Amino acid sequence: MSRKKILYVEDDTTLAFLTADNLEQYYDVMHFANGAEAFEAFKTEEFDLCILDVMLPLMDGFELATAIRERNVAVPIIFLSAKTLKEDRIKGLKLGADDYLVKPYSMEELILKIEVFLQRSQKQPAVKKTTCDVGTFVFDPANYALMKNGETITLTERESALLKLFLDNKNNILKRETILTALWGTDDYFMGRSMDVFISRLRKIFKEDENIRIENIPRIGFKLVIKE
Repeated sequence: MSRKKILYVEDDTTLAFLTADNLEQYYDVMHFANGAEAFEAFKTEEFDLCILDVMLPLMDGFELATAIRERNVAVPIIFLSAKTLKEDRIKGLKLGADDYLVKPYSMEELILKIEVFLQRSQKQPAVKKTTCDVGTFVFDPANYALMKNGETITLTERESALLKLFLDNKNNILKRETILTALWGTDDYFMGRSMDVFISRLRKIFKEDENIRIENIPRIGFKLVIKE
């Protein structure tokens, strides 16, 4: 079985060496010390997952993630950063990242998360390429897209998976732990914060349709309500 290919971007020489050395036991790793060179490589190479530092020269991690998402909405992105503010974590997730680990991180945790995202990506082709109506929107889960009036809103893979989970349980309460386990594989506080970010974005998208709402059920979870 061929090894998965990872784009790793980190400008700290020592940290980059140690992390890449560990990852290369399991994956093919292409390392770059700045965002601009990494993006040039992304445009010509096929990667299974991207690991990005935030504070990078020439093109920072947030800019790089935005550029990557414009070309590929599905490839998993993990941020590794010394920036610990909640606002930075939320910004990274809003840009389409799948996870945000704060330095110093453990290699065991990083590899575990890589495996979770790679396994999820491998399963993605099995998604049926069908669309469904969501109020006045049309949802295309295979292409991570919501369409309305000729306009297309591109979702991240995680947002698309979250919406599909809601639709599979339309008008029924979904517990927070059920959503977290289904999408992240763990019921974790920081993953819960990530989930809240994605739900907030879906709410903003659907606010144009008064017949769709994602209700917050205090201390339990959420419910997608669609009036027919």
